[in-house]
Amino acid sequence: MNSRLLALYGLKWHPFSSELPIEALYVPPRVEQFLWRIEQAQIREGGFAMVHGEPGSGKSVVLRLLAERLAQLPDLTVGAIDHPQSNLADFYRELGELFAVPLR
Repeated sequence: MNSRLLALYGLKWHPFSSELPIEALYVPPRVEQFLWRIEQAQIREGGFAMVHGEPGSGKSVVLRLLAERLAQLPDLTVGAIDHPQSNLADFYRELGELFAVPLR
């Protein structure tokens, strides 16, 4: 989308671009609560979080927001696994590779 068309509608960025900056995203209260719960509870307790939903429901955007917030925390590694068709052994193997943990 060209800058002239963006200016016509008072936009700074293309609203449907996948490279939309984090600061340009609207964070609804439910998403804010989810992000807070992950930051506060999940980080202290440990474990996994899963984001799922219908296509186009904002899963990737929520994960971008979460990755941005968690990247600011010290001594924390964030990884993403996106092979839902894998079996359990493949899941653990990929998890080990992602976090450099030797698994047998």
